[in-house]
Amino acid sequence: MTHKYSIVMPDKSPRVAILLAAYNGVDFIEQQLETILCQNGVSVIIFISVDLSTDGSYTWCCDFAKNRNNIHVLPYGERFGGAAKNFFRLVRDVDFVGFDYIAFADQDDIWSSDKLFHGIKQMESEKSEAYSASVIAFWEDGREKLIDKSQPQRELDYLFEAAGPGCTYIFTNKAAVLIKKYLFDFPELNDFVLHDWLSYAILRHSKVNWFIDSIPKMRYRQHDSNQVGANASIKGKIYRAKYVLSGQGFRCIDSLVSVLDIPSINLLTRMGILKLAFNASQLRRRRIDQFLAFSALLIYAIKGPNK
Repeated sequence: MTHKYSIVMPDKSPRVAILLAAYNGVDFIEQQLETILCQNGVSVIIFISVDLSTDGSYTWCCDFAKNRNNIHVLPYGERFGGAAKNFFRLVRDVDFVGFDYIAFADQDDIWSSDKLFHGIKQMESEKSEAYSASVIAFWEDGREKLIDKSQPQRELDYLFEAAGPGCTYIFTNKAAVLIKKYLFDFPELNDFVLHDWLSYAILRHSKVNWFIDSIPKMRYRQHDSNQVGANASIKGKIYRAKYVLSGQGFRCIDSLVSVLDIPSINLLTRMGILKLAFNASQLRRRRIDQFLAFSALLIYAIKGPNK
């Protein structure tokens, strides 16, 4: 059964629905929520979906939401098994009527007080329907690192990567409704591995103008329970390389090609894979990642797509 949630906002500030996916998050979620509630220049309503947890996250969120009319906790009890399915649930179940913008939020980051206002102003300036940004990754031992995601977009980069961490994403109502439509029209997409990658692919393929900001407006927490993380370490790069070369990554790409109906791309034959490999400059934004995409496709072609 699909639950619908819509709110009428009283003032004239940009009205933003925040979709927050939580799981075993009691150690960090309060700080994240406080930084969302302290956003300047916008009116926010927070919708929280809690994956089946063992640390009392749902009870904590319900208690925190008491006497706050701008926080709503969705019904609890389903195991999503990953952030992507939890976000897809939020996109499907929250009614976007009455909101100007929709934004994703993780449970454990720290937002600058002008994160949303800055992003919306950039969207207006760039005439874009979707926004993402670079972030400052930080670790509990005090390390920090700029994760720059603002390299020039490429023709087909959306088939091979997201636009950056999903917690930076902001959509116009129209763009968010389009993502929702795809999730309902193509139920198999609700099993897609990453919500940020899928959102980027849907909108870029639909010719939606997407702006990637070089200015970070949030601190992106890194710890052992990060499902994906900043990919700043050698370990993270090795994990992703193994994922792609195992064929799972290419199956995700092939599912995008099928749903988005891109007949010029064929990952089922060696010739089709090689053709894509030699177009690697259009598959990723960073040069090093273009080289890695070329190498992965070449290895995949040699191994054979059906092996």
